[in-house]
Amino acid sequence: MGILLFILSLVGCSTDYMIGGETQVVTVREQIEVEVEVPVEVEVPVYIEVEVPVNEGDIWVDSFTQHMSIDGIDILWVVDRSGSMNRFNAELLAGVEAMLLALPVADWRLVMISADPRDAVASTEFPLVPGDDIDDAAAMLATLTSAPYEQGFNSVYEYINNNPYASTWMRNDAGLLVVFVSDEEEQSDVDYPMVSDFISWYGSQRMGSVFMASVVNVKAEDSVCDWGPYPMDIGNRYMEATTLLGGVVVDICDSDWSPGVTDATQAVEPYENIELTHKAEADSIRVFVNGELSHAWYYQESDNTVYFTTVPSAGQLVEVGYRYIATPDTGLDTGSGS
Repeated sequence: MGILLFILSLVGCSTDYMIGGETQVVTVREQIEVEVEVPVEVEVPVYIEVEVPVNEGDIWVDSFTQHMSIDGIDILWVVDRSGSMNRFNAELLAGVEAMLLALPVADWRLVMISADPRDAVASTEFPLVPGDDIDDAAAMLATLTSAPYEQGFNSVYEYINNNPYASTWMRNDAGLLVVFVSDEEEQSDVDYPMVSDFISWYGSQRMGSVFMASVVNVKAEDSVCDWGPYPMDIGNRYMEATTLLGGVVVDICDSDWSPGVTDATQAVEPYENIELTHKAEADSIRVFVNGELSHAWYYQESDNTVYFTTVPSAGQLVEVGYRYIATPDTGLDTGSGS
C-alpha cells in the first residue's frame, strides 16, 4: 500500500525547474530537400511530308539588244562606178526609191558613195533626208563619176574614218546600214584578206547596231543573168559579209531590186515585240530589261509573241525567260494552254 501511494504521487505531480532565473525558448529549423516535378513547355520540331506540285518543262531564254536605229538610221549605198555598171542605173535608182518609201524609222539619212576608196574619202555630198525623192537620188548618183576600183570594204572604212565631211552628218547614236552594189567581186583583199577581218571592224560600230545588204552577181545556178555571170564577177566576198550579218542578197540581174531592198530595210526596224522560240507556258513568262524585271509587255498566245507596251530603248538588253514542254516523239513544243 505504501509503495503504490508513492508511485501515484510521482505520476500526478510536476515540478518546474529554472536555471539562472530565465526561461529560454529554442527554435530548431531543419532544411529538407524535396524533389518536385514542375511541367515545362518545350517546342519539338515535327516534320510532315507534304506533296508539293512541281511544274514540268524546260526553261528557255530568248534575248536581243535593242537596235540603235530606234534613234535613227544612217545609210551608205556603196556603188561600183566602173563602166559596166551604167546599165544598172535605172534599177539602182528604183532600189533607192523603194528604200526611201519603206524605211520604218522616221529619222534617216542616206548618202551614195563610190566603191573606189579614193573618191569615197573625198565625197562631200549632203545626205538625202525624209522629204527627198527619186529626183534627188538621181542628182546624187550623177555626182559619182566613173572609177575603176571595186573596193567596197575599203570605201566604207575610208569614208567613215577619214572623210572629214562624214563626221558632220553621221551619228554615233544611230543605226548603220551599208548597201553594196557591184557587178564584180569585192577587191579589198590586201587590207582585208579575210571577209571576217572587215566584219570584225564593221560589227564593232554603233554598239553592234549595224546592217548590210548586197546587190551583186550571185552564183550562176541562182542567177537570172542572160550571159553568165562569169565566175570572176560573182560577189562572193560581199555575199559572205552580208550573210554573216544576217542581211539580204539581191541578184543584180533581177529587173526589180525593190522586194529585196525592202526586206533589207525592214531589218533595221527596232524591236517592238519578240516571237518566242518555243511555245511558252503563259504564266511562266518573265521579262528583264538590263537585268531589271519589267511589266511593260503582254503575251499573245495565238502567235506565241511578247509585245512591249513600252518599247525598249537603244542599246538595252532584253531577256525573255519562260518554261516550255517539248514533245518527245515529234520535238514539237507545247505550252500549258495548247
